[in-house]
Amino acid sequence: MFINEVENIVKLSKKAIRYYEQEGLINPKRNHNNDYRLYTKEDLNKLKIIKFLRELGVSISDLKKLNNHELSLQDCLRNQIETIELEEENYQKVKNMCLEIIESKDTYENIDITKYFQNINILNKEGFTMRKIKSNKKKKIFGAVLSSLIFGILILIPTTICFVTGYIQHYMFFYVFGLLCLIPFIAIIINLIKRIQEIIGGEEDEASKY
Repeated sequence: MFINEVENIVKLSKKAIRYYEQEGLINPKRNHNNDYRLYTKEDLNKLKIIKFLRELGVSISDLKKLNNHELSLQDCLRNQIETIELEEENYQKVKNMCLEIIESKDTYENIDITKYFQNINILNKEGFTMRKIKSNKKKKIFGAVLSSLIFGILILIPTTICFVTGYIQHYMFFYVFGLLCLIPFIAIIINLIKRIQEIIGGEEDEASKY
């Protein structure tokens, strides 16, 4: 099957699928006639497993070890449990700090945070933070629409000038020229739709969370 079919079945973007291929986690065959990737049921099943384990927080490096039989699934998940338990400890520390502040009756204006700084800094150095850094999808979609609109205007301006100044007077040339101008507009719309789908689909789950 082709990548579009795999994308719909597994619910992973093309970028994610190709990324896993680059990392050596899957190895689809190639069609000798057109060099298109051809995915087997085995590839499909492996992508489902990869997606599931990534949801459990298994790293790409561990996935590679699993793929190369350098790490067993049991050991991999035991390591993951240790990571989760450490996260739980960190969350408990933050919870205890919040409770302590509540019990102290401190207000926003006079909270004494000096005694909490050290603990927070230790957690930060360990890579733990309570801040949720999320991508602003609305801004990305707006940027994609804006850039597409600018490209469309850049194509429309010379076309409009030709019509207004009378450079295109013959009807046949009028229709041919209009058709040629329509092609890039269609391409812009198609690319814009694909880009919006990538953003909505969580493109950032690729690279950093792939």
